[in-house]
Amino acid sequence: MGEAETSAEAKARVEAETPSGAAAQPEGVAEKPTVAKAGAETPAEAAGRPAEAEALADSAVGVGVRAEIPAVGEEAAAMAVVEALAERPDEEASASGDYATPRPPAAPEPHPTVATRPTPLHDPDPYSTPPYGEPGPWAPAPPVQHPAAPPAQDTPIPPPHNATGPHATPPAGPAPAPLPDPALAPPAVPTPEPPLDPALAPPQDLTSTSTPSLDPTPTPTPNPWQNYDPWAPAPFQHSGVGVDDKDTRRRRVRRRLVSGAVVLALVSGGVGGIVGAYLERDGGLGTVTLPQAGKEPAGRAPDSVAGIAARALPSVVTLHVTGAAESGTGTGFVLDDLGHILTNNHVVEPAGSGGKITVTFNSGDTAKATVVGRDSGYDLAVVKVTGVRGLRPLPLGNSDNVQVGDPVVAIGAPFDLAGTVTSGIISAKERPITAGGDSTDGSDVSYVDALQTDAPINPGNSGGPLLDSRGRVIGINSAIRSADDGSDSGTGQAGSIGLGFAIPVNQARRVAEELINTGKATHPVIGVTLDMNYTGDGARVGKKAADGGPAVTAGGPGAKAGIKAGDVITAVDGVRVHSGDELIVRTRAHRPGDRLRLTVRRGGGERTISLVLGSSDSN
Repeated sequence: MGEAETSAEAKARVEAETPSGAAAQPEGVAEKPTVAKAGAETPAEAAGRPAEAEALADSAVGVGVRAEIPAVGEEAAAMAVVEALAERPDEEASASGDYATPRPPAAPEPHPTVATRPTPLHDPDPYSTPPYGEPGPWAPAPPVQHPAAPPAQDTPIPPPHNATGPHATPPAGPAPAPLPDPALAPPAVPTPEPPLDPALAPPQDLTSTSTPSLDPTPTPTPNPWQNYDPWAPAPFQHSGVGVDDKDTRRRRVRRRLVSGAVVLALVSGGVGGIVGAYLERDGGLGTVTLPQAGKEPAGRAPDSVAGIAARALPSVVTLHVTGAAESGTGTGFVLDDLGHILTNNHVVEPAGSGGKITVTFNSGDTAKATVVGRDSGYDLAVVKVTGVRGLRPLPLGNSDNVQVGDPVVAIGAPFDLAGTVTSGIISAKERPITAGGDSTDGSDVSYVDALQTDAPINPGNSGGPLLDSRGRVIGINSAIRSADDGSDSGTGQAGSIGLGFAIPVNQARRVAEELINTGKATHPVIGVTLDMNYTGDGARVGKKAADGGPAVTAGGPGAKAGIKAGDVITAVDGVRVHSGDELIVRTRAHRPGDRLRLTVRRGGGERTISLVLGSSDSN
């Protein structure tokens, strides 16, 4: 073009060159400016070419509006720049360098616009670092300025980016196309928003179904420490190790306590062992003091040996007998409060008719005693003391109730040791024994259907009580089986081997009553004379009596029952007998007048007969 265009012609050309369908820029929105690159042409070179006058205007003014400058040469380009500066008085040029820092143009009159989504000015920040400065109301936060390669030599460095205010310096990049003068630009025609570049679009929440918000407020980066409570239980420690729950901590504490207790026990045991060994070896640190049990109540259970002994001992006495030829010691017990004392016949026999008997009580008191009556067949005797007060009789039991294995207690004065207490059980019942037999006529032989016991009985225990678990008298200790001479007499001096014999109290009671009342005791009899030399099984009736008379007493119980001389009696009340002595023992276990059933063998056959026992006086 050789001539300058008029204002009307320039306006017409601007409208003609505006692309059809271009959208007017929204108010206050600027295109992304660009900065001239190194090696670009100067404004004077651009003014010489009408086709490049437009770029010259952009470089010189540096504003966000685009003005069409007519190609009128260098002078026309300069005039266009002057006019643009005159219309924008608020622009200030930079004081340094060849580049001007443009200010945003004055806000044009509002034009109707269509709500569009502008293209972001920056690429997404891969470091998610908060911006340095406030972005525009529609742009995302600018990325962090990371160090870049230094520019080429003689390349001008743009001024620093101002993060706030209307004079913000845009970041480096391609220079934006200048916006047209609002006064010369035609009214904006609303056009649809071009599609966004996916590479430049801000990240979207693909899981949301709502329209992305255009809220200019940037989303803050989550701070992992903003809700940190140092006192609250956390699932993990700072080191990354898991925090134990309550049960785990409790178990750990329990294990530590158990371990500590074990260690303490081991240490204590070791120290105690060392100290104990030292004290045992060296005899302690000072005076030796031996441990001893404290004082306890004196009472014992009534059915214990101690309880039985405590009740019985005051009623048990020791008898010292002296005679013309011999003396001895025995035991007896109080029968009643009249002073009657029961003992064995062989205990008082040495005294005879002119001897002396002294009774010593458990309290130590002594008294003189006299014989009331005695019976050698039962080996029983009764003596009496006078002038003694406070006597305590022993209760009598029932010997028929005794069973083998029942506990018993024996009290006596073995070898003159008064108040000796021993204990044991009933070993057997109905043991036929004989005692005495020192006289030539056998008048001193006693026949006892005895209770056998393993309670220790020794010489001196004769006449003493055999007590049951309630402290009642069930027998009178009379004989022992000795191992040295085989004697079964209580007068021997042999010791006990666990075979003691006692007269059943039922038999002793009957005899004692008779001795107290009449001075004599009666014996149950069959009325026959036995052959004591018979060695066969059973008791054989003799051919004649000792005085030469018939062996079966005429009119006696045996004659009335049909017993004849030579008959062999094999059982009494169904119990076998093996000798004549055993038949006498079985008979004397009953009272006179009792009925017996006897099994008799005669001429190879046996028969059972019944008879009523008779009575005879003792000597």
